[in-house]
Amino acid sequence: MSVSPTPGAPAPARFLVVLDADSTLIENEAIELLAEEAGSLDHVARVTERAMRGELDFAASLRERVATLAGLSESVFGAVRSRIRITPGVPELIAGLHDAGSLVGVVSGGFHELLDPLGETLGLDHWRANRLEVVDGRLTGKVLGPIIDARAKADTLADWAAADGIPLRQTVAVGDGANDLLMMEVAGLSVAFNAKPAVRKRANVTAGRVNLSDVLPLLGLRG
Repeated sequence: MSVSPTPGAPAPARFLVVLDADSTLIENEAIELLAEEAGSLDHVARVTERAMRGELDFAASLRERVATLAGLSESVFGAVRSRIRITPGVPELIAGLHDAGSLVGVVSGGFHELLDPLGETLGLDHWRANRLEVVDGRLTGKVLGPIIDARAKADTLADWAAADGIPLRQTVAVGDGANDLLMMEVAGLSVAFNAKPAVRKRANVTAGRVNLSDVLPLLGLRG
């Protein structure tokens, strides 16, 4: 339940919290779920690990991984969605932010085909991801449009904040991989969550457990 401010008291600060998706909003790596269906999991998992550590260019590594999905039926999206696991604390985080008049978005190097249903079900205010090309009911192994890489994540956070009228100092970026670092530099507060060493080193705060509701007390909000 939202609490009305005391008459005459300043309005509470509104925040925009922007989360990564894979290994943050969800426990899975979406590309690996798809790769398992394509029989390319071992290769894709190795490339993903190196990309998240910052050892590979993200856009090039994504194209390489997506190429292994060529030929899959678009019905794979439905099969994979049932295996996605939401990270503990996500519903509590979203409810706590909304109760305080704040907003939450997800920007992902993953795919709209898997993120869209989650965004609607969870009540996210914003979400953005890559799109996979499908022709005649089958994946072509290509990504449509510009890839959501580190720069795109940072720009997306700034664009959402401007559209929502929220100063950058009242934005929070939560992520785990090297492609989250630019977004974390732009935000007023950066939180390393279930993160790679390079991300833990550069974040303002490192989450002590894998539960996203722990972000709430960082903002003075109750979980």
